Amino acid sequence: MGCGTSVTTDNKGRRLTTAMKAAILIQRWYRRYIARLEMRQRYTWNIFQSIEYAGEQDQLQLSSFFSFMLDNFTQLNENGPDLISHLLDPVVDPWSDRERQTKYEQITVPESYSGPHLTFPLTVSHTNALLSAFKEQQPLHGRYMLQLLHQTKKLLKQMPNVIHLSTPYAKEITICGDLHGRLDDLLLIFYKNGLPSAETPYVFNGDFVDRGKKSVEIIILLFAYLLLYPDHMTLNRGNHEDHIMNLRYGFTKEVMQKYKTHGRDILLLVQDVFSLLPIATVIDNKVLIVHGGISDMTDLDFLSSIERHKVKTDCKPTGTVESPRCRCRGQPESPRCRSKGQDHGKTPKKRRHLTRQGSCSSSSSSSLCSPRGSSRLTPRCCLSPSMPSPTDALQVFFLMMMIIIMMIITTNNNNIDLLWSDPKSQPGCSPNTFRGGGSYFGPDVTSRLLERHGMSLLIRSHECKQEGYELCHDGQVITIFSASNYYEEGSNRGAYIKLGRELVPRFFQYQVSRNTRKLTLTQRVNVAEGSAVRAVQEKLFAHRSELMAAFQHYDTSNSGCISVSEWALVVESVLRLDLPWRTLRPRLARLAPDGSIDYQSCFEDMGPGQPIPQVTPNLAETLYRYRTDLEIIFNIMDKDHSGQISIEEFRQTWRLFSAHLGVEVDDRAIDELAKSIDFNKDGSIDFNEFLEAFRVVHKLDVKDQQQG
Repeated sequence: MGCGTSVTTDNKGRRLTTAMKAAILIQRWYRRYIARLEMRQRYTWNIFQSIEYAGEQDQLQLSSFFSFMLDNFTQLNENGPDLISHLLDPVVDPWSDRERQTKYEQITVPESYSGPHLTFPLTVSHTNALLSAFKEQQPLHGRYMLQLLHQTKKLLKQMPNVIHLSTPYAKEITICGDLHGRLDDLLLIFYKNGLPSAETPYVFNGDFVDRGKKSVEIIILLFAYLLLYPDHMTLNRGNHEDHIMNLRYGFTKEVMQKYKTHGRDILLLVQDVFSLLPIATVIDNKVLIVHGGISDMTDLDFLSSIERHKVKTDCKPTGTVESPRCRCRGQPESPRCRSKGQDHGKTPKKRRHLTRQGSCSSSSSSSLCSPRGSSRLTPRCCLSPSMPSPTDALQVFFLMMMIIIMMIITTNNNNIDLLWSDPKSQPGCSPNTFRGGGSYFGPDVTSRLLERHGMSLLIRSHECKQEGYELCHDGQVITIFSASNYYEEGSNRGAYIKLGRELVPRFFQYQVSRNTRKLTLTQRVNVAEGSAVRAVQEKLFAHRSELMAAFQHYDTSNSGCISVSEWALVVESVLRLDLPWRTLRPRLARLAPDGSIDYQSCFEDMGPGQPIPQVTPNLAETLYRYRTDLEIIFNIMDKDHSGQISIEEFRQTWRLFSAHLGVEVDDRAIDELAKSIDFNKDGSIDFNEFLEAFRVVHKLDVKDQQQG
C-alpha cells in the first residue's frame, strides 16, 4: 500500500515538472513573440516619423540646386521677399482690412440650407447646434463661417502674445496637443472630459489643421468656444497655423472643396486669424505651454513685446518679426538675429539655410540636388525676351516656377523656435536638422529657462508619441499629442493633460477606433507595418535612378547583386531616413541564393512579386518628387483657388516675374505660352495640364542631355 502511494506521488511530481517546463516554454515563446511585435512597432514608428520629417524638410530646406539658382539670379535675391509677397497677394494687414469686415453681410443664406444658423454673440445653443451638425456631416454656411472668423479676429486682436492663466479653486485646466484635422478625437475629448465651459477650461496647443479631413470643422468649434468662453478657452498657435504649410498639407484644398463660392475670402480671413493667435500660455507663473519648444536664446519678456500679427507664416516673412531665438550657442549669428534695441521691420536681403550641405534628403527636390539636375539647366539660365518657341518658353517657365518654390523656402530662416523646436536628451542647443527648422534643446537649456523665469514645467506638442504623451528632461518637459491613429489606424493613442492647483499633471489616454477593436494586436501591427513599408517602397521608386547608380557602383561584376551591408549603406546614403535597413530588408528586397541582395527587387511589389508597372521610369521618378512642389506652385498661381489657372492669372504671374527679372515679354507671347499649356483648349489650365507641361519640359531636358 505504501508503494502505491509512492508511485502516485512520483507521477504527480513528474506531471508538475512537465507542466512547469511547458509553462516556461510558453512564457519564453510569448515573450519572444511580444518582443518581435515591439520591434516591428518600433521600426514602423520610425518609418512614419522619418518620412513625415522628410516631408517637412521638403517644405523648409534648400537643395543645392536652389543654392545654385540663388548664385545665378542675384536680382532675385535682392527682390525676393517683395516678389513672394506679390505672388501670395493679397496679404492684408489684419489690423486695417475694413473691406472684408462687412462682406459676409452681403451673402444671403438660401431657405434650402438646413445646417446651423449663427447669431452673435454666441450662446450654448449655437455651439450645441454646431456639434450636432458636424456629427451628422452637415456643413456651416459660408456666411456664418466668415462672420465667425471676423468675430474671432476681433477678439484675438485684444489678446496678448502670452496668455496668463490661473488654476481655478477645486477645478482643473485641460491641455490638448495636436489635432491635425481629426474631428473624432476632439469630439471624444469633449465626451470624456466635458465641453468647454467656466467649469472646464481648455488650452489647445496648436496644429488644429492639415493632414486630417475635418480641419474646417475643428477650427469652427474651437473658435466658437473661444468666443463663447474667452476667459476659459485658450488657443496657442502651432507651426501648421500657417498658410504656406496649409498649401502643402491639405487645409487650403479642404477649404476650397467645402466652400467653393466663398473659399478665397475664408482663406484670407483664416490667414489673419492664424497670425493673431497667441504664441504661448503660462499657468500660475509656473507652467509654460508652447507648441514646439525653446532654445538657449528664448526670451519670454521679448516674446511678449513682438507684433505677432506680422508673422503671417514662419515660411515667409511679411513684416518682418524676428524670432526671440536667433541662433544656438556655438553657432554663428544668423541674418535673422535681432536684439531688443534693433529695428524689427527690416528684412535681410539674402538668406540661406542649408543643414545638410552637399546632400539632399527631401523627396520632392532631390532630383534637383544632383549635379546632373543643376548642370543641365545651366545653359538656360539666361532668359530670352524673344521667346523663340513654345517649347523653349515652357522650359523657361518651369525654371521660373522652380525659382518661386526656391524663394518661398529660402525666406524660411524666420522660423520661430517656439513653433518648430524639439527636445533632445543631450545637453546644449543645436539646429534641428531632422525637421529642417527650429532647434534641438537639451535638458540644460530647459533647466536654465525655467529657473530664470521661476517656472517648473514646460508643456509642448509638435511630436506624435505612441502613448499620446512623453516625459523627458527629468520630468521638466512634457510632450502631449491629441491626434490618435495619426500615421495609421492603431498607430498611436491620443492624450490630454489635466492640471489642478498642485500643478501635478494627470494624463488621460484614448484611441478613436472604428475598426481597431475588432483586430488582434498582431493584426494591428500588420496593418501599420504594411502601410509604412509601402511608404518606403514609394521612396525607393522615387529615387530609383540614384539608387541604381549607387548599386551598380558596388556591383563591379554586373551580377545584379551586392552584399547586405552595401545595400543598407546605399539606401541610407540616398534616402537619408535613418532607418534600420537590415531589419527592413526582408520586406524590401530579395536575397540571392548566395546570401547577397538582388537589388533590382527593391523596385518590385514584394507582395505578389510582380514588378511595379513601368511608365517611363525617369519621368515617373520626377513626377513623384515634383508633384507636391508643383501643386504648391499651382495653388499660388490659382489666386481664386478655383482649381484652374485662368489666362489672366497666368499672365499676372508671368508679368510679375518678368518685371523682377528685368525681362520684357509682350502679352501676345505670354498668351501663346499659356495656350501651349492649355492642352484641351478650354481657356484655362487645370492641374493635370500643369503636370503634362512639366512632363514635356522633362522630356526636352532628357533630350538635351542625350545630345550633349
